[in-house]
Amino acid sequence: MMALALGMTAAAQKKTYTLASPDGRLVTHITADWEGMSYDLVYDGKPLMSPSRSALYCSSPKRAVYGTMSVKRALQRTVDETIASPFTRQTTMRNHCNELTLKLYEGFSVVFRAYNEGVAYRYVWDGIPGVVTYEEVQLNFTSDWTATAPYVISFDSTRHEIQYSTSFENHYTTKPLSQLDPRRLCFLPLMVHCDGGVKVCITESSLCDYPGLYLHGTDESGILVGEHAPLPRRVEQGGHNNLQLIVMEREDYIAEMDRSKVFPWRIMMVGTAEEIAMNNMSYLLGEPSRVDDISWIKPGKVAWDWWNNWNIGNVDFNAGINNDTYKHYIDFASRYGIEYVILDEGWSVNGKADLFQVVPEIDLPMLVQYAKERNVGIILWAGYYAFDREMEHVCQHYSQMGVKGFKVDFMDRDDQIVTDFYRRTAEMCARYHLVVDFHGAFKPAGLNRTYPNVLNFEGVFGLEQMRWAGLEWDQMRYDCEIPFIRQVAGPMDYTQGAMLNGCRNSFHPSWNEPMSQGTRCHQLALYIVLESPLNMLCDSPTNYEKEPDYTRFVAEIPTVWDETRVLQGEVGEYIVTARRKGDTWYIGGITNWTERDVEIALPVVDLNIGGKTTIELYTDGTNANRRGSDYRHATFNSPLSTLHLHLAPGGGFVAKITAE
Repeated sequence: MMALALGMTAAAQKKTYTLASPDGRLVTHITADWEGMSYDLVYDGKPLMSPSRSALYCSSPKRAVYGTMSVKRALQRTVDETIASPFTRQTTMRNHCNELTLKLYEGFSVVFRAYNEGVAYRYVWDGIPGVVTYEEVQLNFTSDWTATAPYVISFDSTRHEIQYSTSFENHYTTKPLSQLDPRRLCFLPLMVHCDGGVKVCITESSLCDYPGLYLHGTDESGILVGEHAPLPRRVEQGGHNNLQLIVMEREDYIAEMDRSKVFPWRIMMVGTAEEIAMNNMSYLLGEPSRVDDISWIKPGKVAWDWWNNWNIGNVDFNAGINNDTYKHYIDFASRYGIEYVILDEGWSVNGKADLFQVVPEIDLPMLVQYAKERNVGIILWAGYYAFDREMEHVCQHYSQMGVKGFKVDFMDRDDQIVTDFYRRTAEMCARYHLVVDFHGAFKPAGLNRTYPNVLNFEGVFGLEQMRWAGLEWDQMRYDCEIPFIRQVAGPMDYTQGAMLNGCRNSFHPSWNEPMSQGTRCHQLALYIVLESPLNMLCDSPTNYEKEPDYTRFVAEIPTVWDETRVLQGEVGEYIVTARRKGDTWYIGGITNWTERDVEIALPVVDLNIGGKTTIELYTDGTNANRRGSDYRHATFNSPLSTLHLHLAPGGGFVAKITAE
């Protein structure tokens, strides 16, 4: 058996192809010769990346093939189409790029696309079955610029297996590329800060039945290289509540190919911070939808139990995982028009990994019917192994009962087996009209386009961490980083909505009565700044009921939008985002621990609603720097052309603008 490698013959003639974006500002030069394939990245005439190698090494037991990078045929075309993008930040997206396909040999092709917003490439395999032993990914930046990168959580310099098992939740490390620890893996997305305010954000899309990409430093100036988790050979049930599959042995290759295959798109987004935050390439490069009828898919808000630890008051029963408590959550959701209640971990018997063993304190059919009568849907939490072992039976049974979806948790890997599990879960749930929220999950990578019933992904150091993490974790800076980095991959289940809000001198972690870092208006603004088609109200109904007008405002904020614009911001500092639903605009802004003043020119959102407008405004209160829950609420008719707003340390604001 011989290696099938993209490269390695001196006889191959060197060929260079140039591909430019539709506006001509972004150019890549692709070279194929005996050393393999390489590409660069040039923006407005300035090189951002020097030639960077890419190669795919495969082997086949059925045929010995030794290939070269000799290009047999080059095809170019322009793509310019409008695609539907339901359940996202906008109703449609323009897919506009120039494309170059290089037909190589023995069924291999490589496809490059140049958008105004970035460059992407992928391999395509039309050949015989085999395995991928290694994929070479190299990113050679032309200077030792600073990177903002998330390391995997667990680290052992002698055992990469520990790093391959991660929940993809960590704060960012910001260092020059040469100072990123070469022993530690970084998961995607990852951002590089180039000169002149230009950013390059790296991620991938169309990730299915293939391991996810990690990057790590090399100690060399400006160079990152890729790595993939090898295919698991043997797994054992274990981990959290016996709900995970722990890898005990791995193969010496990363993926198996039993049919024709398209590989993931490697994406390099390019632009200013605001442009990166608006980049749609991850969604555009996902495979087209395989769900013909999406009328049953309902995004919306969720009254969530786990974060507030089922801790409700002013009731005459013991709160916990029982029928009375969940009826209370359902009644709360119904009063405020909240679409769903999640039954999180604990409704099925712990440690059994069996979703048909319901705890005796729960009458699930009764609760589903009780919720249905009040126009509330029930979503069930499920551990990875418990869901996978009887997937179709679980989906069929609970769909027939009237359950609306599943929150699937604790995969904590992205090798080929797990990425295929995501696809199978999405497909099976679509068959039974169930929505999906992936937790313990890697970033979105196009699956939400292919299966629009996949509404949300975790893969973020979200508010749940505030139950145990102290101020050593600067959540305010992190909140101002993720809209520019993590969110470019797609929606995230950050689970905002805290009603107890801590300043720097008052925040503390608490298991039973958790609080947020930052102000109340910071929490409120996260409903605008962050994208979550399935969005939580994480706090206790008891706390929300104390402020019914505020709670009603939160519950009425849309979770999907007709139009979105990032108006201003700096990575890690602050961001202001405007979103439109129908004729109503919401504008939300957050800051890190630095207080600041912002000005918003209202014409920049092109209100187009005619006549006078009504502005409903939530801003940090005068004492929000000492009392995080302090806020001001005002409604006024205004011909204002500019909003002048002060944000407290860790603060925020929300403006709702409607026609009179």
